[in-house]
Amino acid sequence: MNDRDEVAVRQRKLARLRELGEAFSNDWSRTHFAKDLRDEYVNSSKEQLEQDQHLVALAGRIVLRRDMGRASFVSLRDVSGTLQCYLRSDSLSTEEYTLFKELTDLGDIVGISGTLMRTNKGELTVQASEFKLLTKSLQPFPSKYQGIEDQELKYRRRYLDLIANESSRKVFETRTEVIKSVRQFFDSRGYLEVETPMMHPIPGGAVAKPFVTHHNVLEMDLFLRVAPELYLKRLVVGGFERVYEINRNFRNEGLSTRHNPEFTMLEFYQAYATYEDLIALTSELIYDVAQAMCQTDTIRWGDHEICFSKEPKVLTMEESVALALGVSQTSDVRDERVLRQHASEHNISLAKDLGWGGVLNEIFEALVEPTLIQPCFIVQYPVEISPLARRNESDPLFADRFEYFVGGREIANGFSELNDPEDQAERFQNQVQRLKRGDDEAMHFDHDYITALQYGLPPTAGEGLGIDRLVMLFTNTSTIRDVLLFPQMKSVNP
Repeated sequence: MNDRDEVAVRQRKLARLRELGEAFSNDWSRTHFAKDLRDEYVNSSKEQLEQDQHLVALAGRIVLRRDMGRASFVSLRDVSGTLQCYLRSDSLSTEEYTLFKELTDLGDIVGISGTLMRTNKGELTVQASEFKLLTKSLQPFPSKYQGIEDQELKYRRRYLDLIANESSRKVFETRTEVIKSVRQFFDSRGYLEVETPMMHPIPGGAVAKPFVTHHNVLEMDLFLRVAPELYLKRLVVGGFERVYEINRNFRNEGLSTRHNPEFTMLEFYQAYATYEDLIALTSELIYDVAQAMCQTDTIRWGDHEICFSKEPKVLTMEESVALALGVSQTSDVRDERVLRQHASEHNISLAKDLGWGGVLNEIFEALVEPTLIQPCFIVQYPVEISPLARRNESDPLFADRFEYFVGGREIANGFSELNDPEDQAERFQNQVQRLKRGDDEAMHFDHDYITALQYGLPPTAGEGLGIDRLVMLFTNTSTIRDVLLFPQMKSVNP
């Protein structure tokens, strides 16, 4: 039977259920979950269960069915797991058994009550004394053993992927635990969790192209936020010295294994701290999450074992690029002409309007970043590509900034905050000039943020950490789509 024929058969069954008044019932009370029963009665023998006659009521989806004449075994899955149920014609009413036998299919959501037993093979089972069909599934159900192998289908119909693939459910359970662990880490250190606007009158907080929407009543364009940074720092100005937010950012960029236009970011700020303090804090955070998720400081990622207990490597961007290019003299790395020549030799395309700092960063991303498998902090980024970071006092070409890499991916970006309103205004002006030249990722001039700085931002350090990439790390997945419940997909004809 092809899928279209099977849908037609199921629709006829639903029509019959409607005639019987049994379609989409909502009068079933569940008393137990599958996993709780497995755990509670793991040591109960067949004889004990027969003697005690424990009455239970389950509800869930039929994921496996074996018919044997006047009796059937089904596997019933709820949110906690799967439990076997045994249905016999002489244990149910005639109406119930007929409904089960003739009108029930794989994928249907049902209620089953009865007593616990153990089969001759030792499997804990509910011997049914009552059966209720709660929701008729009209679509063909995927094989319990094969699951869904089509990646495109998994992303487009995540609900089906979650039904069929236990591994997918585990990924998203882990995601929840990762976020919970991050919250506990910051809550225990006196940080205040806050919520800042999703729609901004001025895009800012990151170098990225925003999405634009329009507010009809106010008659003004608004921008989905690319980062919460400028609002969070306003809160530090207001006296909240330790704040964090876990929420969505939106960037109008392409799709890749690392990028989705909508993604989850942790961003936090601490007054009277430096970027070096946040390097230590980030190492502690990732170690704590690893312990919470895996009960170990070492995880498996691809072909690598990654250890979070060792002291992470710290390199300046200049040092890392010099090593990658085999150049010993820092002066060579600071020569834009020499860098462009190296980029050409490595087939790295560069925009003509990139300055020295932008060229250095492009080479770093192409040659160095993929090699940073073990935890590593790259520090001292060019000021040119760090418009919100504090300038380094000993070398004004660089900002007191770091990025944290694991598994060849950037996980976090942090820096000592620029709190000089005049320096910040000048950098905003430079961004505006880039915007006028056609750089649609450049920042706008945020006058109110400059006013906030004029009231006084204490010495502060802040950081943004990608939750999606962190989850990828702790679920050993290689594409961001695997850790997003509903990743953005190109539309197709229905």
